[in-house]
Amino acid sequence: MRIQIFTILLFLFSILKISAQNSYSLDLNIKTGPTEKITTNETEVGFTVTKKIDSKNTLSNTIRYTKIGVDYELEKYAFQDNSTDFSSIANDLTINHDIDQKMSFTVNVKPTINFEKNIGFSDVQLLGGLKMNYKFNESNSISAGAQRSMLFGKISVLPSFSYMQQINKNTAVAIGFPISQVSYSNNNKNSFSIKNDFQGAISNLDGEALSDNYNNATKMTYSQMATTFEYVRSVDTYWSINFKGGYGFNNKFYLTDNAGNLTYDFNNNNGYIFNIGIKFKH
Repeated sequence: MRIQIFTILLFLFSILKISAQNSYSLDLNIKTGPTEKITTNETEVGFTVTKKIDSKNTLSNTIRYTKIGVDYELEKYAFQDNSTDFSSIANDLTINHDIDQKMSFTVNVKPTINFEKNIGFSDVQLLGGLKMNYKFNESNSISAGAQRSMLFGKISVLPSFSYMQQINKNTAVAIGFPISQVSYSNNNKNSFSIKNDFQGAISNLDGEALSDNYNNATKMTYSQMATTFEYVRSVDTYWSINFKGGYGFNNKFYLTDNAGNLTYDFNNNNGYIFNIGIKFKH
């Protein structure tokens, strides 16, 4: 599966190089989240292309593959070898339409496949949302809408909103849900940000990965709120590296059956988050 995803990304990358009307980026991130009972290790690769269709419409599409390895440090957990892997494939399509100089709306469609080893039709979920954006002036803007997401470990429609202010040429603030962020850049090489966001995922389980005592468990659910500090260093015009560290709060990791009933709670603790990544942008 990973070989296929990398092949697709490289194929798209080679095609889009011939088009001067597109901007695109390729990024790779490696993340670890150790806690007292469970450690998650995540590798993610994404390819994004952005195209200005005309004076009013901009299209952006991201293909992202994520591999999450979960290590259970207590032998009482029922998974084979006290560890398991989950994968996610997402295609994130966003269209922004300018109504006038102050108002626009954004439509997002995000089909996602979350699975353990085998992919089935039930692994496909359609996520996305719609929001309206209003620009008061060059420094202040607001957006509000709704999105279908897995932020709290279940698929639901949630409100989304954000107030953004450019305090000065170096500092910007965005306050809202599910993401709030403060960004600062002292020059064109360095940028810093403090970010608070909500994260969640649901994956179907393969029956053979569980012991007989847990055969009624069909889904893995994960959610947390994360506060992180990120430093991005531009190496040159095209390449940048990023380092991210922070803390995950209200971590939840549990198993449910087809009816959504809790079958096992890992009682996961809060823990630190560490991430390193590299990005190519053209």
